[in-house]
Amino acid sequence: MSLEVKNLVKTFDGRKVLNNISFKVENGQTLGVVGFSGSGKSTLLKIISGILYEDSGEIIYPQGSEVAMAFQYSALFDFLNVFDNIAFPLVERKDLRKKYSNKQIKKMVEEKLKMVGLEGIEEKFPSELSGGMQKRVGFARAIVTNPEIILYDEPTAGLDPVTSTMIEDYIVHLKNKLNASCVVVTHQLSTIKRAVDYVIMLYQGNIVFQGSVQELLEGNNEYARQFVSASIQGPMNIATK
Repeated sequence: MSLEVKNLVKTFDGRKVLNNISFKVENGQTLGVVGFSGSGKSTLLKIISGILYEDSGEIIYPQGSEVAMAFQYSALFDFLNVFDNIAFPLVERKDLRKKYSNKQIKKMVEEKLKMVGLEGIEEKFPSELSGGMQKRVGFARAIVTNPEIILYDEPTAGLDPVTSTMIEDYIVHLKNKLNASCVVVTHQLSTIKRAVDYVIMLYQGNIVFQGSVQELLEGNNEYARQFVSASIQGPMNIATK
């Protein structure tokens, strides 16, 4: 079983943001999606998650699979405590509403908090948590339905290096625990090195590199070399104004 994207095309205002994109992510694998800003990374995640629709192409999900999204800035509800934030999909989604008893929901929330190393904080509110803790609560909410596919949008954005390392380790831990197919959109080389199995790079809606993390870092591909070195010079033109 795997997540497969085939010949995906998405156009906005006459510009192809995604141009015939294809890749596959097996169970227990993590794909890193990299590229400079505006290359189509977040659009790709939104289409896989169902927030946007493709113009053409196909996304093949494992039969009966659950897709979860961990958003860039956690997207927690400030007016709900941690317990209610994590339980939200279980009590509000039409297909899950009334499926679980209050006792079952309590147990599921406790289990997911334990998986992200945050036991016993159910009554706290997001404003009482650090940025890294908010990220992990967002992870717990994403996995509360035991998804087969987990999407991460810039999971270490705005975090210090030590907290970023912790988040990267949890991405690996959750993938292994759930045997999920994971897609991580990131700009961070540390995330690529620690949490990703292989990489695609997007530029102007096209895949310009596809390979292992080691192949990305070796820099034999001119696009990969420019990305890894953070150079202004190279085949990718960077807007400076």
